[in-house]
Amino acid sequence: MGKVIKIGTRNSKLALWQARHVKHLLKKAGMTSELVTMETKGDKILHKSIAKIGSKGVFTEELEEKLFAGEIDIAVHSAKDLQSDLDSRLEIIAFTKRERVNDVVISFNKDFRLDTANKWLVGTSSTRRTALLKQYYSNVRTTNMRGNLQTRMRKLEEGQCDALLLAYAGVHRMGYGEFIVQELESETFTPAAGQGSIAIEAARDLEPTLKMRIREAVNHEATETCVATERAFLRHMEGGCSVPVFALATLEGDQLRLNCGIISLSGKKEIRRNVLVPINEAIHLAQRMAQEVLDDGGDKILEKIKKTKK
Repeated sequence: MGKVIKIGTRNSKLALWQARHVKHLLKKAGMTSELVTMETKGDKILHKSIAKIGSKGVFTEELEEKLFAGEIDIAVHSAKDLQSDLDSRLEIIAFTKRERVNDVVISFNKDFRLDTANKWLVGTSSTRRTALLKQYYSNVRTTNMRGNLQTRMRKLEEGQCDALLLAYAGVHRMGYGEFIVQELESETFTPAAGQGSIAIEAARDLEPTLKMRIREAVNHEATETCVATERAFLRHMEGGCSVPVFALATLEGDQLRLNCGIISLSGKKEIRRNVLVPINEAIHLAQRMAQEVLDDGGDKILEKIKKTKK
């Protein structure tokens, strides 16, 4: 019998769905695996916004410690939650095929629409979503809404807000699709880097043959190309999951389109780039676009955000 691959995961229902999906892909490739579950800092501290906890490793730090200790072989993350700068001892070895990337509005009110005169109260824990709402839907108020998807749905049912703003992928995977009342266009309401994909993280010293077998079983090449480009932009921006940076790469034939930028917390200033280049220049392009965004005032937005966290 071959090695049993230990898969590290958070113990929320969505994280477990993602880990089981990876387990299924490994099984299809003839590999046996088991789940090792845990709570992370982001799961435990629910009374603060993600931005107040800290932008790096909120949902990943404990899993990475187990990778270092050799207690798990791989860690499964939502790619959008994975910090842009990894410890040099770690690497991402695969990205699963991407789900639809859009943000969606969830409400029990079927007539709910953001683009009305109503002073809606929308729940979200994302600084990016909050800032984009302020820019495109100035009638909307927001409230910080932490917790797993089931907790947020309960808070919505209790009337703590009129709607939730979430990633389509999580809503779909948890079976809440019937409550989607609006899907936001990714051209303007652009998602976080990696949104819709699952990232597989491993220690660099994981046995090379095993690493390659896992990669072959799980990795989706087109998704990897796009998400790696988005993460290159994010890394150059020095952005974490609590910074209102957005990036979406899409393939158009033998070229790649990158729609990326940053928005101020107030929603009043957005710096955006939207360019098309050959795929083999994508990473270099992403870094160049990040520098352009920083030079165009993005650095001042980031500086202001850092001050608000102190």
